[in-house]
Amino acid sequence: MKFSRRHAITAGIVAVAAVTAGVAVGRTRTAGDPIPNALNSAYTKYKDLKEGSNADYIPALAKVNPQLYGIALVTTDGQVYTAGDVNSEVSIQSISKVFTMARVIQDQGEAALRDNIGFDATGQVFNSIVAIEQYKGKEMNPLVNAGAIVTTSMVGGNSAQEVWNNILSTYDAFAGRQLAVNQEVYRSEAATNQRNQAIGQLMYAYERIKGNPQQAVDIYTRQCSVNVNAVDLATMAATLANGGKNPVTRQVVIDAKHVPAILAIMATAGLYDDSGKWFAWTGLPAKSGVGGGLLAVSPGRFGIAVISPPLDPAGNSVRGQRAIADVDAALGANPYYVHPR
Repeated sequence: MKFSRRHAITAGIVAVAAVTAGVAVGRTRTAGDPIPNALNSAYTKYKDLKEGSNADYIPALAKVNPQLYGIALVTTDGQVYTAGDVNSEVSIQSISKVFTMARVIQDQGEAALRDNIGFDATGQVFNSIVAIEQYKGKEMNPLVNAGAIVTTSMVGGNSAQEVWNNILSTYDAFAGRQLAVNQEVYRSEAATNQRNQAIGQLMYAYERIKGNPQQAVDIYTRQCSVNVNAVDLATMAATLANGGKNPVTRQVVIDAKHVPAILAIMATAGLYDDSGKWFAWTGLPAKSGVGGGLLAVSPGRFGIAVISPPLDPAGNSVRGQRAIADVDAALGANPYYVHPR
């Protein structure tokens, strides 16, 4: 299904826009609800944590306030819970890969991506050129840079602008409001993305990119520069948790049949080199971005997100990982934790 940006903005967005720190909106909070305590506890526990540092290989990211810290959780019945700063925005970065992947899978089916680049973890760093050469552009996945640039090149459109409109309107629909590019971040990334340009050319040489590789890299750079806050990311995650239907706006964004594949790829490749560690720790499919965002999906229950720019050596938000893991444990959200009978 296609979305215009106007279509993506529905009356349900009022609920998202009305979020203030520590308040649940959209539905009445019930007595004994454990979610506010879990979020507030995680926020308080890590708000003074000093570990990690901002990404600095993109100059604009190095300038982002490292003290930004907000948590949001959106349930599959549309309740929105927050703690901390959920209004400040950061660039979405690699989290965007999930939702461009969703656009291509929705329009062309899972086989189109699987047969072109694959779904497997590469065993190399996220921007590896060695992995491309090793597999001739195959056995990538849509969450490493090579696979993500190819995925962007597969989005439908008769012009670069049409492709971009399809991508951004998809993000709008997942988030439940109109999003916009951070132009400073976009210019900074475009000036320093020579490695991604090389990756684009290499994937074109291996015929994984069928069109213009420069266009694919430019649009990919732009998609990574879209601004989001914690509630946006939690709503996007909750849409996946709710089988592709935005639980706040009630808009069906993608078909439910495609969600399992998306979550599986997130589980195996969502946190760069530490994806296995994260999944063993929490059991939640997740995706991080070097802008400081991290989202995770509890299928059938909720989406959760944290914004906190300081990253660990693998490129994942330090506070984000710890806060989400604590909430996951407090709410018993790990689907692999089973009480014996």
